[in-house]
Amino acid sequence: MRVVEEKILVDGPVGKIEVIMERPDAPKGIALIAHPHPLGGGANTNKVAYTLAKTFTNLGYAAFRPNFRGVGGSEGVHDEGRGETDDLLAVIEDAKCRCGNIPVALAGFSFGAYCQTRVAKRLAEAGHPAQRLVLVGTAAGFVEGTRQYDTEAVPHDTIVIHGSKDETVPLDNVFDWALPLDLPVVVVPGADHFFHRRLHVIRDIISRAWRH
Repeated sequence: MRVVEEKILVDGPVGKIEVIMERPDAPKGIALIAHPHPLGGGANTNKVAYTLAKTFTNLGYAAFRPNFRGVGGSEGVHDEGRGETDDLLAVIEDAKCRCGNIPVALAGFSFGAYCQTRVAKRLAEAGHPAQRLVLVGTAAGFVEGTRQYDTEAVPHDTIVIHGSKDETVPLDNVFDWALPLDLPVVVVPGADHFFHRRLHVIRDIISRAWRH
């Protein structure tokens, strides 16, 4: 399957949003990928974000990986998830103009996963719910060195993946968020926050779930 990769600039609420677009011929859906915290060096080239994008293009999706505000060629300044949510929604609208009105999957890592729970809520409220969510290393609860994350509720078919050895977002934080939602959490034994040497496990979990 041929996949064309290019960098594009999308008009956002406060300026240009730099996006890596990977589009196969006749995509079956759009996958919006959100990277980890920009103040911690997060960018759309992050290995987990890259893995998410490649997994979805292998499933026949067009993958869009924006840089958050203030990262790379994206304009604006960090807004703790508020403005980032608006920017992600703007990228979805641009992606639909390019690819058509096809299903939208949301995937995010760490801070990006937190933002995608906000995007999912906004899409549902607008009557256009996402096809499905994939949340990896989700920022939830109190995260040392950053802040308290009040992560939104998500649908029951959301794929939540977390490392047992996550040193940034403790596994118990995600359990505390998921418990009242009756939401399963896939725990990867031995994986740290960045899934070093475990990236293939993320790919395999998503690929198996998507083909059911």
